[in-house]
Amino acid sequence: MSKSTGKPVRPRYEGACPCKSGRSYETCCMPYHHSKAKPSTAEMLMRSRYSAYYFRLTGYLVETTHPDTRVPGLRKEIESTIHQVNWAGLEILGTAKGEREDKTGKVEFVAHYFVQGEPQELHEVSRFRRYKGDWKYLDSRD
Repeated sequence: MSKSTGKPVRPRYEGACPCKSGRSYETCCMPYHHSKAKPSTAEMLMRSRYSAYYFRLTGYLVETTHPDTRVPGLRKEIESTIHQVNWAGLEILGTAKGEREDKTGKVEFVAHYFVQGEPQELHEVSRFRRYKGDWKYLDSRD
């Protein structure tokens, strides 16, 4: 219950998916986060990684990073900063390849967030590559 209103507080995971797909979290990114499904496109992996940052799912972020670019200490690096940022929205600006039959793909996006109450945005082109059949985050170009 919320102390201020006396109404039940809805858990963060209920409702619209943080990736702004227009779907519920339960039918969008949640199956990926709970290992019930694998993203079939680079864009879906990008969206699920954004939602993982939103929900602070460090393990998912490490697991979905391509082994070729997964640096030692990545988990600690993510854990040291993940609570400093409050994610506020994702806009997909474009994609190149990254479909079911592709081996590589790119997703350009803008992620909106707050640090110490100050609005920020991250504009990036992320590259993805398959590893053992699954999409993995490779690297980015700001």
